[in-house]
Amino acid sequence: MFDTYTYKSQYKIVILVIALCIAGFSLFYTDHLVRQLASREKKMILIYANALETMANASIDDDQTFLLQEIITANNSVPVILVKNDKIIDHKNISGLSHYQKKNITKQDSIQDSIYNHKILQEELILMKSQYKPIEVKFGKKITDTNQVYYRDSDILYQLRYYPYLQLMVIGVFGGMTYLVFSSARRAEQNRVWVGLAKETAHQLATPISALSEWLEYLKDEPALKDGNIGLEMKKDLLRLETVTARFSNIGSEPILVQEDIYFIVLGITNYLKRRVSDKVIWDIKNYLGRKVILLMNRHLIEWVIENICKNAVDAMSAKGNLFISLSELPEGDVCIEIRDTGKGMTKQVAKQVFSPGFTTKKRGWGLGLTLAKRIVENYHKGKIFVHHSEINEGTTFRIILRGNLENLIPQNIVLQKRED
Repeated sequence: MFDTYTYKSQYKIVILVIALCIAGFSLFYTDHLVRQLASREKKMILIYANALETMANASIDDDQTFLLQEIITANNSVPVILVKNDKIIDHKNISGLSHYQKKNITKQDSIQDSIYNHKILQEELILMKSQYKPIEVKFGKKITDTNQVYYRDSDILYQLRYYPYLQLMVIGVFGGMTYLVFSSARRAEQNRVWVGLAKETAHQLATPISALSEWLEYLKDEPALKDGNIGLEMKKDLLRLETVTARFSNIGSEPILVQEDIYFIVLGITNYLKRRVSDKVIWDIKNYLGRKVILLMNRHLIEWVIENICKNAVDAMSAKGNLFISLSELPEGDVCIEIRDTGKGMTKQVAKQVFSPGFTTKKRGWGLGLTLAKRIVENYHKGKIFVHHSEINEGTTFRIILRGNLENLIPQNIVLQKRED
């Protein structure tokens, strides 16, 4: 089966190429039709001009006169202007002219209409001169009897020339709207799946955690638990399970954002991880904030993000190497957390896909950790998380940016609380 999500970028390129081919073919075929129609109109005007010249110069009978008049009348679409000595003497199929349709028209109105029509005809004549050379016809034997027939493309030809562009624009707008609708529906469905999965996980964990708490209370008087650190470690693991449950609970509901010291959060989660990963991993934590920085955040979720990236870094180094974590404040007041390892690194293609659901380079991975991290940082905290730099056999640097002025960006349905401890 094809992994449509992994290769979605390639599919988009293929679809775009097909769409461009269809658009190109449509424009090419329409241009071909326009050329044919323009050639046909030119032949029609030549016949029209010959008919005018024949009627003016030849001695013809009534039948021939009728036939020529039919030829002249047949042109009911191509605009034509007959000029003699730079003076317009006749015209046909010119739109926008006033035809004196008023009742009891006055002489003043007639003069105004004549001026208006003359202006329209002059504008049409300029347009005709820019498109085609005139066709000369003689209405007598003298040189001064030469007239010029000017013409331009018909309105139908204009519409046909620009119709495919309008059609492609409408199709593009409709396709874009359709994509947005289905994309929004898909994201909403994914959100419901995330929320449902998280709620169900938290619910399933709550029952055994409650039972383990009761068992721990029951066993704390046992000599083995009193004399050693077994009870303390069991309590830590139980608290750990409660933390995991709290994380899933926060993912599955509207997060509660609390004022927290960001350095305290980072220090706490890294101290926890140090005791649970290989001692061959050297941790180097740098605090460049210069002051105590309080941000609005959900502690459990931010800890989850940092823990996930650190665990991935340890795996990338095969549990042996240096892990650098630095905190700094950006000029606009945001806080930047960088996590850099000395592991095997990633290619640019892999770096673009690490946040995609289901994408993983581990044999037993689910590919959801970084997807959840991105959701937590960008959806819940309005921040950013991305691969800042990565080189093969050199290592990878993840960058997390948390907003310092989050109060103005938090939706009304997210609860803000102030820590009392």
